[in-house]
Amino acid sequence: MSTQLETSRSEGSTSARIAWLVAWVLSLALAFILGHQMGSGQQMGTANEPQSGAGVPPTATAQPAPAPEQQAEPTQDPEVMRLLQQLPRRQANDPLAVGSPDAKVVLTEWSDYRCPYCARWARETLPALQHYVDDGTLRIEYRDLAVLGEESVTTAVAARAAAQQGRFWEFYAAVFDDLTQNPQPDHSRTGLLEFARTAGIPDLARFEADLDDPALREAVERDSQEAQQLGITGTPFFVINTSVINGAQPTANFIQAIETHANE
Repeated sequence: MSTQLETSRSEGSTSARIAWLVAWVLSLALAFILGHQMGSGQQMGTANEPQSGAGVPPTATAQPAPAPEQQAEPTQDPEVMRLLQQLPRRQANDPLAVGSPDAKVVLTEWSDYRCPYCARWARETLPALQHYVDDGTLRIEYRDLAVLGEESVTTAVAARAAAQQGRFWEFYAAVFDDLTQNPQPDHSRTGLLEFARTAGIPDLARFEADLDDPALREAVERDSQEAQQLGITGTPFFVINTSVINGAQPTANFIQAIETHANE
């Protein structure tokens, strides 16, 4: 499954320099949007360990989260809006997505399976959004941003191995449920197999073999590299149509953004 971001649908392949410039423009815009949106208040933050590659411009990392009454607002910059609108993949039968490909609102999530703030969002906010998925309003598309070490990468590979058997979201829940309860989670191979059992993966032998599939690791790395090229260095991070939310912010912020875009 290709994870390359199209910088233009009307133009053919672009040079590496043009692609870099587009990423640079977006990263600066996202940094500006985040700086505009973030007010004073308790840090609910992101787990940040920047690992941007050479040539990727620096961007804001940890930001204070807005107070609950502050809401994420969509950018009005036409170029940034165009780029954000191109983020959703809307691929039918994507095992890392839930909801109709034709949903009016798409929430793109970047997470790391070792990030406690990602676990908080998965446990507290995601269930509150399920009814938007059920009624066809919302589609959620997951992307990896594995920045917290090798176990982040191997756990992301394991989640994709679970997806090969249609159990991605069950594995996602098993990992994040454990992380909220266990300050020292076991993400070793033994631990990953235990998560697979919890997730109800039917063929554990196939799952274990898929843990060594280089194609799955490459998919994780492509997602992570794409996020870094967009200037995203911390998790969790979300784009809801053209609204940007950085961190495990209050559920009300996500609901407000979803309803705003649903009513456009």
